[in-house]
Amino acid sequence: MFIEFIQSPLGLIQITANDTAITAITFVDYKELSVLPNTLTNNAALQLNKYFDGSLKQFSLPLVTHGTLFQQKVWQALKGVPFASTCSYAHIANAISNPKAVRAVGSANSKNPIAIVIPCHRVIGANGALIGYAGGLDKKAWLLKHEQRH
Repeated sequence: MFIEFIQSPLGLIQITANDTAITAITFVDYKELSVLPNTLTNNAALQLNKYFDGSLKQFSLPLVTHGTLFQQKVWQALKGVPFASTCSYAHIANAISNPKAVRAVGSANSKNPIAIVIPCHRVIGANGALIGYAGGLDKKAWLLKHEQRH
C-alpha cells in the first residue's frame, strides 16, 4: 500500500493506492508516520492540487473501490455528475435503474472511499438542501461553492 498526504483548503487529505490504482482519498486529522508514495499517489496529489487551485475540472486517475455491487453502481453513477452540477439522491437511484432505492443510494454515497474524485459532494436533497456528507457539511458546502466559482 502506498500513501501520500496533501494539505488542502479543507485540511489534510490522505491518498492511498495499490500498485495499479487509487484506492482511497479521505479527509484525515493527522499524518501517519509511514508515508510511502508512488507515481499514482503523486499524480493524484498533483490533480487534487490543480482541482483546489481551480485549474482542473475532471480527474483522470485509475480508481479501484471495494464495496457491494449496489455501492459500486452508485459510485459509478456519481462519476457522471458533471463539475459544478448537483443532482438528487433520486436522480442517482434512477440512473442505476432502481428508483425506489433513494435511501440506499444515500447510504452508499456516505461510504464512498474516494472523496472529491468520485464526487459524492454533488448529491443534494430533492429540496436542494445540503444533506449527508461523510467529510462534514461544511466541506460539502465549500466544495460546491468552489466548483461554482470555477
